[in-house]
Amino acid sequence: QVQLVESGGGLVQAGGSLRLSCAASGRTFSSLAMGWFRQAPGKERESVAAISWNGGRTYYPDSVQGRFIISRDDAKNTVYLQMNSLKPEDTAVYYCAATLDRPYLDLRSVDKVDAWGKGTLVTVSS
Repeated sequence: QVQLVESGGGLVQAGGSLRLSCAASGRTFSSLAMGWFRQAPGKERESVAAISWNGGRTYYPDSVQGRFIISRDDAKNTVYLQMNSLKPEDTAVYYCAATLDRPYLDLRSVDKVDAWGKGTLVTVSS
């Protein structure tokens, strides 16, 4: 079992930045591929970033490529999502996710997630 707890959400103006954190426990963090998803009201949950177990590879969809950066600190059992140049359409609940013994690219799909955090709300005002 993996427990994930997000923090860092809040209200930010368009063009601003925000950094989300996700603390993991319950399993050797360095063996986990980690990711972030988001879900806006009335929309499906979508992947916005993923990082391999060793941090060497990352994935971003086109919608956030060049604006969001995922990173991990294995010493702190924490994964981060740095969000820059935020837009109103980035408003959503952001969820931390982990996959156990799967490739990090599986974190492009909600169906391949093995553990979820409870989410943190990010609101971008125009």
